[in-house]
Amino acid sequence: MKTKTYSALVILSCALFLASCNNNKPKWKQLFNGKDLKDWQIKIRTHPLNDNYANTFSVKDGNIQVRYNNYGDFNQQYGHLFYKKPYAAYLIGVEYRFVGEQAKGGEGWAIRNSGLMLHGQSPNSMTIDQDFPNSIEMQLLGGNGKDERTTANICTPGTQYVFNDEIIQQHCANSSSKTFHGDQWVRAEALVLRDSLIVHYVNGEEVLRYTKPQLDPKNGAKEGKLLTSGSISLQSESHPVDFRKVEIVNLEKFANDPTKLKEVIEELLAKN
Repeated sequence: MKTKTYSALVILSCALFLASCNNNKPKWKQLFNGKDLKDWQIKIRTHPLNDNYANTFSVKDGNIQVRYNNYGDFNQQYGHLFYKKPYAAYLIGVEYRFVGEQAKGGEGWAIRNSGLMLHGQSPNSMTIDQDFPNSIEMQLLGGNGKDERTTANICTPGTQYVFNDEIIQQHCANSSSKTFHGDQWVRAEALVLRDSLIVHYVNGEEVLRYTKPQLDPKNGAKEGKLLTSGSISLQSESHPVDFRKVEIVNLEKFANDPTKLKEVIEELLAKN
């Protein structure tokens, strides 16, 4: 009887230990609940905070839909959908697709163009006529059916960064991704580690890596203020786009342990 009791205790202890280990593993947190825009804020150029002009952002069929059906001319009314809280060290993933035709009056460069804004300013700090938040943009692009066009590029509204030990002030630069034509779903991820490193991935493959994200410098300086954290937002840039998933893993507790961080990231990317 004692042996059986002892064995049962050992099995229970092992089960509890494994459950504890499982609970300590980083997991994806869904920022979009698939039902509504709870926990998100809207800022559209020339409109006050949380004025969802012409129902630009909505949820239908389990997707965040960015649409312009109720617009006349787009008129540079760029919009952003902000998550409610900032992050500093994290891995974020979005699954997106471009659909339909561009809104009337949209810029030529904005065809099949959207973005995921990282380390951004808060929506309430934007001016009424500000087009983009100061941020690092992971630019999301779709192909036109024939030409090559990379996605998960970098653009820098109000910011700059370091690539190969050189400060880059050029507004946009391409990644090494493939081109994605048509209305197919694409998964893009960004690893953001405070002010040290940002890495872009497309369908699990690394396509761009850079360091030291920072604000544009002032008073003739070469370097700007380093960005250690900030808002996350999805872009409305005149072409209809769907987001079916927006999820994040907070990596704060691993950010100072490169070995563990590498292991965690590899495991998370492998699952998707």
